[in-house]
Amino acid sequence: MSDLPPASLRGAVDLSALVRRSAAPAPAPAAAGERAASPLVIETSDAEFSSVLELSQRVPVVVELIAPGLAPALGAVVESYGGRLVLVVVDASVNPQLAQAFQVREVPTVAAVIGGRPVSLFVGIPSDAEVRQVLDELLQLAAENGVTGTVPAEGADDAAEPVEEPLPPHHQEAYDAIEAGDYPTAIAAYRKALVENPRDQLAVAGLAQVSLLDRLTGVSAGEIRDAAAARRDDLDAQLAVADLDVSGGHLEDAFGRLLELFPSAGPADRDRIRTRLLDYFEIAGGEDPRVVAARRALAALLY
Repeated sequence: MSDLPPASLRGAVDLSALVRRSAAPAPAPAAAGERAASPLVIETSDAEFSSVLELSQRVPVVVELIAPGLAPALGAVVESYGGRLVLVVVDASVNPQLAQAFQVREVPTVAAVIGGRPVSLFVGIPSDAEVRQVLDELLQLAAENGVTGTVPAEGADDAAEPVEEPLPPHHQEAYDAIEAGDYPTAIAAYRKALVENPRDQLAVAGLAQVSLLDRLTGVSAGEIRDAAAARRDDLDAQLAVADLDVSGGHLEDAFGRLLELFPSAGPADRDRIRTRLLDYFEIAGGEDPRVVAARRALAALLY
C-alpha cells in the first residue's frame, strides 16, 4: 500500500514546474473552495503550491488529489493527529501541473511533502487502520529529517504559523534565496553548509536541486534540444539536454545519454559526466530503481 522510502524525501515532483511557477497564471478559484473549514485541511492550486512547500518545511503535509464531485476522505484522520499533520486538497482536473508532478493516474491519489520534497503514499483510500499506519510512518520519516512542527488545531489565523525550531542558518539562507528566485545565493548557502558539515545530506541534495534549477532558468528547451541533436559530440549541449530530461522526470533518457557518452570521453569530460550523474542521483533519490541501475552502470564503466 505504501511506498515510503526509509530515509529519503526525493522523487516524484517535476522540477520544471518550480521553474515555470513564477510565470504561471493563477487559475480561477475552484468551486469546492469553501468546503475546507479546518485550519488543518487546506485547498490549493498550481499557482499557490509554493505556500505548501513552505509549510512542509515545518510540518508534514499530506496531499490528497481528487476530482470534481469527490470529497476529500482524509480530513478527519489528519485532524485526529492534533496539528502534527496538515491535509492539502487538490482538484487534479483543474491543476495540471500538480497532477503531472504527483503522477496522478487515478483519483484519489495521496502523497505527502516533507521539507519541500515529495513522498508517494497510496492510490485510493484504504481502511482507517491502514491509513493511520502510513501516517505514523510518515511522521517518523519527517522526524528523521527534522520536520517536527505542529499547526494549532483551533483558529485558522494561527494555522500559517506552525511551531518549530528554526532551520539551520545556511539552510534558512538557501530557502529564503530559493523563494526569491535567487539560485546563485542558495547555491552559495548550501556550499557553506557543506563546508561546516560535509555529511549534511539535506545540503547535498539541496545543492544538486538548486544547481539544476539555476541551469534551467531562462533557457529555451527547443534551442537546447536542437543544439544537442546537431552537436552530438558537444558535451555542454548533451549535459544541457540531460538537465531538461531530469527536470521533466525522464531520468532514463538523461542517464542513458550520459552513460553512452562516458566511454569515449576524455578524463576531464568523464569527471564532468560523473559529477552530473551523481547530482541527478541525489535529485531522484538513491532508492529509485532507475538510479540503482544507472549507478551500477556507472560503476561498471569506472572500474
